[in-house]
Amino acid sequence: MAPASMLITGIRVYAEKGIINEGYVAIRNGKIHEVGQMAGCTDTDGYDRLFPFSNSYKLLPGMIDLHIHGAGGADTMDATHEAIQTIAARLPEEGTTSFLAATMTQEVKHIERALVNVADYRKQANGPGEAEILGVHLEGPFLSPKRAGAQPADKMLNPDIALFERWQRSAAGLIRLVTVAPELPGGMEFVSHLAQCGVVASVGHSDATYAEVAEGVRCGLKHVTHLFNGMRGLHHREPGVAGAALLHPELLAELIVDGIHVHPEMIKLVYQQKGRNGLTLITDAMRAKCLGEGTYELGGQEVIVQDGRALLSDGTLAGSIVKMKDAAANAMHFTGCTLEDIVYMTAVNPAKQLGLFASKGSIALGKDADLVVLDKNHEVVLTLCRGEIAFHAC
Repeated sequence: MAPASMLITGIRVYAEKGIINEGYVAIRNGKIHEVGQMAGCTDTDGYDRLFPFSNSYKLLPGMIDLHIHGAGGADTMDATHEAIQTIAARLPEEGTTSFLAATMTQEVKHIERALVNVADYRKQANGPGEAEILGVHLEGPFLSPKRAGAQPADKMLNPDIALFERWQRSAAGLIRLVTVAPELPGGMEFVSHLAQCGVVASVGHSDATYAEVAEGVRCGLKHVTHLFNGMRGLHHREPGVAGAALLHPELLAELIVDGIHVHPEMIKLVYQQKGRNGLTLITDAMRAKCLGEGTYELGGQEVIVQDGRALLSDGTLAGSIVKMKDAAANAMHFTGCTLEDIVYMTAVNPAKQLGLFASKGSIALGKDADLVVLDKNHEVVLTLCRGEIAFHAC
């Protein structure tokens, strides 16, 4: 059955070519069919659903989360259809319409099982009305034990092209982004291999020096995993991974903007340096997102969630519980950036990084109808995933 045709009217549209006041968007067959000002909307009768709004509401392209482990009690590493479905069903309420499912460092067989499950889910079960799983962010095991964070250091491995290729076959080619510590033995060759395969190579959980990251960029590094967290920090005598991220325009840097993982003033500094084109907001959320305080599990480790923080027993941050809509609101508050800037950091940039901008990441004719309506308080009112209602606030 074809998706219902829809017409969204009277709204402020954050379109690819600029902001349209009192605009409209028409949707047919899951795609954006028309975009324009209300004066050009001559037919409001030939649609299955009509959503009238005022100009105080904003229509944005759906947010794309390149780094999320779980939500609603489920985790990618659970390796079940039910887990992925739970995550995909919960994300639209925060404005996320597509995502990469993040794995983490575990036994080889456990990672492989999770990869097979994602590929199978994408093939069989990623249905209408839920966020689309675009692929996998392989976060581990090719990481540095010196910067383990909440990743199990005893299960980390040196970069291994043969193992990656085996996993990519298991994932039916869905590994789209890989976090790696390029300074490890074989790291630069591994980065080059990823680049040749069209997979995004990201520096993260890395103790690399500035020079080593610069060499990695020459080999094909394009991305930075959760900037400042799990990496050699910025120092006036050794800029480290963080300094390289700030200085290399080739690197798109992830930021967890919950006010906990990175200090608000540091987020402001990063925004002033990288600008809206150099950053992408991510959640790095674990299974406790959308749930209350309590004790949870991450990679076989006990995680305590309290006062907005997810911590291991030793106090190490263990992912976040932030929602994308809140990360966006925080970013505007911390940096003074505009909602138009947020569109770049939550939709345009991640879509381009994955090579999907022809179909996602902006409001333009022919693109997937992945759309989010925000009210004047930037709360999510309506989310469409590929032209289907995925969330509608009462």
